[in-house]
Amino acid sequence: MSASSDNDLRDPASPVSGPVRCSHCGVPVPAGLVEADSPLQFCCHGCRTVYQMIHACGMDRFYRLRDASGASAPPARVTDRRYREFDDPVFRGLYYQTLPDGMQSTELYLEGVHCSACVWLVEKLPNIAPGVLEARLDIRRSLVRIRWNDEQVALSQIACALDSLGYPPHPAKDARARQLRRREDHRFLIRIGVAAACTGNVMTLAFALYGAMFTGIEAEYSQLFRLASMGFGLIALLWPGSLFFRGAWAALRTRTAHLDLPIALGLGAGGIAGTINAIRGTGEIYFDSLTMLIFLLLVGRWIQRRQQRWAGDAVELLFSLTPTSARRVGDAGISEVPLEAIVPDDVVEVRAGDSIPTDGIVLEGQSAVDQSLLTGEAQPVSVAPGEAVHAGTVNLSGRLLVRVREVGDRTRVGRLMRLVEECSQRRAPVVLMADRIAGRFVVAVLALAAVTFGLWLSWDADHAIDHAVALLIVTCPCALGMATPLAVTVALGRAARRQILIKGGEVLELLARPGTVFLDKTGTLTAGRTSVLSWSGDESAMPLVAALEQHSAHPIAVALVRYCLERTGRDATAASMVDNVRQTTGGGLAGTVDGREVVVGSARFVREQGFAADAEIDRAEQAAVAEAATPVLVAVDGRVVAVAALGDPLREDVADALGQLRQLGWHVQILSGDHPGVVQAVAARLGVPAHEATGGATPEDKVARVRQAAGEGRVVMVGDGVNDAAALSAATVGIAVHGGAEASLAAADVYLNRSGLLPIIDLIHAARNTMRTIRRCLAASLCYNVLAASLAVAGLISPLLAAILMPISSFTVLGLAYAARTFGDR
Repeated sequence: MSASSDNDLRDPASPVSGPVRCSHCGVPVPAGLVEADSPLQFCCHGCRTVYQMIHACGMDRFYRLRDASGASAPPARVTDRRYREFDDPVFRGLYYQTLPDGMQSTELYLEGVHCSACVWLVEKLPNIAPGVLEARLDIRRSLVRIRWNDEQVALSQIACALDSLGYPPHPAKDARARQLRRREDHRFLIRIGVAAACTGNVMTLAFALYGAMFTGIEAEYSQLFRLASMGFGLIALLWPGSLFFRGAWAALRTRTAHLDLPIALGLGAGGIAGTINAIRGTGEIYFDSLTMLIFLLLVGRWIQRRQQRWAGDAVELLFSLTPTSARRVGDAGISEVPLEAIVPDDVVEVRAGDSIPTDGIVLEGQSAVDQSLLTGEAQPVSVAPGEAVHAGTVNLSGRLLVRVREVGDRTRVGRLMRLVEECSQRRAPVVLMADRIAGRFVVAVLALAAVTFGLWLSWDADHAIDHAVALLIVTCPCALGMATPLAVTVALGRAARRQILIKGGEVLELLARPGTVFLDKTGTLTAGRTSVLSWSGDESAMPLVAALEQHSAHPIAVALVRYCLERTGRDATAASMVDNVRQTTGGGLAGTVDGREVVVGSARFVREQGFAADAEIDRAEQAAVAEAATPVLVAVDGRVVAVAALGDPLREDVADALGQLRQLGWHVQILSGDHPGVVQAVAARLGVPAHEATGGATPEDKVARVRQAAGEGRVVMVGDGVNDAAALSAATVGIAVHGGAEASLAAADVYLNRSGLLPIIDLIHAARNTMRTIRRCLAASLCYNVLAASLAVAGLISPLLAAILMPISSFTVLGLAYAARTFGDR
């Protein structure tokens, strides 16, 4: 059965009125792509390829599953790559894992995964690529783990199959680190399982012992149950509970306050007292409360750990979208190899649109290179033979041959990443609110226990030790220990659903109070792409400009085409005849359009052709320069007829976001590597004082400025480029915005997966609301501890009352955390 018969939204012949829809994704098909009398219609080449692949493999059920899930599908993306580098020996050493049965295993990050139907389709990979034994897709992380027989099918063939299904694959970086973390998680889950088993058994025994308080029980059975409880309790204390004792010992050795200190104190006191009383056959044994405490604390830490781990993994897997290969030029021709196989003095080919893989010198070709992620400069830089290029920059317009000079850690990007690591190591550790309270809490509890012992020693010496130990046990801060992890975990989860990925809970505490926020310009305050800001002059020249500029891949040409077509209509250039196109690197474009001579380029380039401009054109050119924009002149048949002002436009929400930041008490400054004149123009438009807008800053300058400000208070750095990475790492909190470079994502504490700056406002509100929730939880926990301590001092604590009070306090904190409105009404 074909997909088009499963759902009439994909059937252009169906009687449903409306636009013709794509047979694969269901989006409207552009008029120029509609095929008359064809039962199948497609919005793009990618959708056609994927539909044909799914249909040929008999996987049409995919469409029924997708429709049942209610998910909307984006147009499919296929790359037509051959993925030969996946079979390279260097790649095998980095990403393959040989299993005990001789099979191979690897992890791939997939683009385009969006619903449960994708899981079904990807896990049918063994039916599509014979030799694949298993494919398991983690939809949350878009990560597929593949196990295959390398003698039957190559990984490159598997990658091509995934690509043809609309899921371009990328090697998942840090797969071995994730495997180690999975082992750690497995061990942690075993701890929780052991704690749960001990708790269940001790509670069952405690039920019998509590029942004996009312109905009686034989002495031998009572002693047996007490000793069995001791056995299970000691297992819980010495295995799962050892986590807290190690944390307390580390806190003592480093002389830092940590919540594990009072927890370990209570657990230790309860364990010793319970063991002594169980052996003596008299007194309270406490193991029901202790095992429940260990179990609940471990569960709380596991939830927080998993939430933070997911946010970190989500950011790390974005790194997999960066290039992993290069085209090496050799005697046998051009071959695509892993980046790790490139060495100095190799020659690599860099095509238009490719990232430059290494530092090197241009041997052949001319082009424009986008260095914005490295330097912050929004405008491309022209390069020619003999000039240097750097890894991480993007070749925009022409083919280049580059002789490699530095690779890996020795490139400029590599040196910047070492600076990032240095800044990260020099960060002062964050002392959380709960840990600050813990230090005072330990002193107060010990002092109160001493007072209790002294008072009861004078009143009833036989019970003095019992009451002092009871106080230490009942004030063991179970709820206090759960308050911060639960509130933070809830906040991290809700932030992730809003596409704000937070790597650590301490970020929320740091953002709850205002300080100084430094904002990069390119890609942060601005859209990060060249656009036409204004057009002055003859608008009838727009179709001619669009027709000519379509023959160039330069960012200025792309911006002009996009602007002109939007203003004149998509079909405006359909009938244009373009001949004799000539491109001058760093100058502009010239050619004949429908018999008319058209020249588009910089003011110097156009005037050197001898074309005259009237006073209105001159005024428009000067106005563009005054606005820190780049004027592009348009000449038709020997006369300049228009000026287009190009630049990097401000994001739509910038003014609103900056206004709200100021209202929240934050001091806003601009710190950019872009030209100082451009930065000052942007600052003037946003109301930022000139002395608080710094342009032309190198990455080292940014680090120095951030460190200086950090000495006066908390500092937030917001950026997106490699040149921002070290400053992001040096700041109190680093925030990488949507579309940022790999280095900035690695260095930042927060990644905004939504465009714009308003998510920062959401994040700050969430931080403040989370801290209010934590304070409420801590207040409830401390109130419980005051009540329990008072009862213990008065000698009124019994095992039954302790068992009741302990979980009530924990469940109270749990309810407060989950009832919190982290983002308010936003």
